[in-house]
Amino acid sequence: MQISTKFTIAIHMLVAIDYFNGKETVNSSMLADSIGSNPVIIRTLMSDLKRAGLIDTKRGPGSIKLLKPLDQVTFYDVYVAVEKNKDELFNFHEHVNLNCPVGRNIHHALSDKLFKIQRDFEDDLKRQNVGDVEADVIKAIAGESVGQ
Repeated sequence: MQISTKFTIAIHMLVAIDYFNGKETVNSSMLADSIGSNPVIIRTLMSDLKRAGLIDTKRGPGSIKLLKPLDQVTFYDVYVAVEKNKDELFNFHEHVNLNCPVGRNIHHALSDKLFKIQRDFEDDLKRQNVGDVEADVIKAIAGESVGQ
């Protein structure tokens, strides 16, 4: 199973949008610089986050804003917004040998178990929120200041 980097980039974006709000102009170039990514990728993810109702964007300075507090944005919200291949985490191999007793029965034997794993994974994502990530980032930043 692999979740694309879009998921962690989107969380980074949301935290940066909130953290820099009112301190610095937040736009796709600034976010791309923070993330170490291409602004085009950032704009694509911004569209996904906007479509999901997590951010609003307008032309001009300070053009990106959060539509809800980060402690109300779950990892699942972000996952649903940016991951395109999320319907099934596990994919079956298609060409089993039906003459083989294992091949004939493996999909049936696995499907309920894999569905439960996916449901548990999604439930775990729903229990985590982006506000906790931001709080940890702020603590880390404060720790950097103390050491200087």
